[in-house]
Order: sequence, then structure tokens, then C-alpha cells
Amino acid sequence: MASENCTAPTTFILSGLTDNPRLQMPLLVVFLAIYITTLMTNLGLTALISIDIQLQTPMYIFLQNLSFTDAAYSTVITPKMLATFLEETKTISYGGCILQYFSFVLLSISECLLLAVMAYDRYVAICKPLLVKGLYFLAFLNSLMHTSGLLKLSFCSSNVLNHFFCDISPLFLISSSSTALNELLVFIFGSLFMVINIISTLISYIFIILTVLRIRSKENDGGKKIFHTCASHLTVITIFFGALTFSYIQPSSSYSVEQEKISAVFYTLLVPMLNPLIYSLRNRKCIVLKEVSSMH
Repeated sequence: MASENCTAPTTFILSGLTDNPRLQMPLLVVFLAIYITTLMTNLGLTALISIDIQLQTPMYIFLQNLSFTDAAYSTVITPKMLATFLEETKTISYGGCILQYFSFVLLSISECLLLAVMAYDRYVAICKPLLVKGLYFLAFLNSLMHTSGLLKLSFCSSNVLNHFFCDISPLFLISSSSTALNELLVFIFGSLFMVINIISTLISYIFIILTVLRIRSKENDGGKKIFHTCASHLTVITIFFGALTFSYIQPSSSYSVEQEKISAVFYTLLVPMLNPLIYSLRNRKCIVLKEVSSMH
């Protein structure tokens, strides 16, 4: 039980990605370039799909949702992370920390669900707009549940977060009240989302591979191109789900803050940058898969 006279901190101190001063500026340049690329590609795609009537198709509307989520998802984390490379005192307000965590969970779960549904049926699922709205609603409920549990915790012993953003695990480490229920909820719902997403994605790509293998020999070149394209999609999904699974679906006894930071770089910075490059530049080739599949 938390002490009744415990005073909640008004700010948290973020330790950042590294405390090595010689790495601060190089990392700032690298992650700033990644962030700018992420914003330009994702917001560019979002705007282009909005204004081009020819792109008002199920496939591109779905891609627009993913691009918007990626841009927002990256913006929740990256600006504050970049600031930690420049500031001597890396602080974030208590309210800002809670808001950042809520937004992070909302957008990361939305990303998971969007990628899973796109893997299941990338090009027709969006024909039912309620599906996409339902994905965001599920993500909102999940985020609200975890954030509500976080608000019940007390932080009396320390306000120093060994991370570059307000993630749940480093907050658990400095909590002066019991986090057993919170950890259980994170594990149960995290495992549930991951299992559903991974199974649906694997099943979808198994059918894709089987369809490619059924293509006649004279169409082998086209089949190989389709397979390579879809393999690149699967690679990004694997990176995203794998990094999240490594961070949240593991026993607390094996948790490592430094490993968590490295893992977080993948799912907060790299995947939002890679998604529009893979899904937009090479997406058309996978449409051929449906056309070929319908002929066999």
C-alpha cells in the first residue's frame, strides 16, 4: 500500500537513450533525419490520398489510416526524445507523462490492429468503415484501461525514469505502490493482442505463399515479384510485433532497461518510417496476387 502522505511528483526526469556525451549529437542527427523522413512520407501520403480522387479506393484509404497513425505515433515519442539529447535537465511533467503514455498505447495498439487487418485482407477490409472505427475504439479502451491503472500508482521514492519516453515498465520500477495488478493486465492484454495479430498475420501469409506456389510456371517471374513484395511487408510486421513482444511479453525478472531502450527504437522510430516506403512504393504488386488467385 502506498503511504497516505505520499506527495505525487510534479515532474519526471528522463534519463534518455544514452548518457554518453560523445553519442548525443550523432544520435540527435540520426533520429532527427528518421523523424523528418517519417513525417514527410506519412503526412505526404495522407494528404495525397485525401486530395486525389483516383486514390479513393479501399487499398489507399486503408493505407491513409496507417500513414496517419504512423505520423502521430512517431510524434508522440520522437520530439521529446530529441530534446533529451540537448537538455541538461531532461524533465517531463506528470500530466505530460501520463498523456504521452496514453497516446503511445492508443496509437501502438491501433498500429498493431491495422497491420493485422491489412495482412488479413489489405484491400477490401476498408470497404466497411465501421471496421477501422472499431479498431481505434478497441485501442482507445485498451489505452484507457492501462492509463487508469497507472494513475492509481504512487511515486514517492523517485521521479527518475531510465528511458527516453514515459513507458509503463520504467514507471513500474519507480512506483512506491504495488504494480502486480498493472503488470498482470499488461501481460494478459498484451499477450491477447499479440497472439491474435500474429496468428491472423501468419495465416494470411500462408495463404499468400500457397497462392504464389500455385501460379503456373510461365507466371513464375510474376509470382516471385509478388512473393518478394509481400515478404517485405511481413518483415516490417515481424520487426514491429517482435519488438513489442520482447518489451512487454516477458517475465519481469528478465526485464532489462537497456535492452528495452534498443527494442523501443525499432517500434517507435524505425517501423513508422519503413511502413509508407514499403506499403506505398511496392503495394501495387500485391494486388496482382488477388487477380492471379481468382484465376486459379
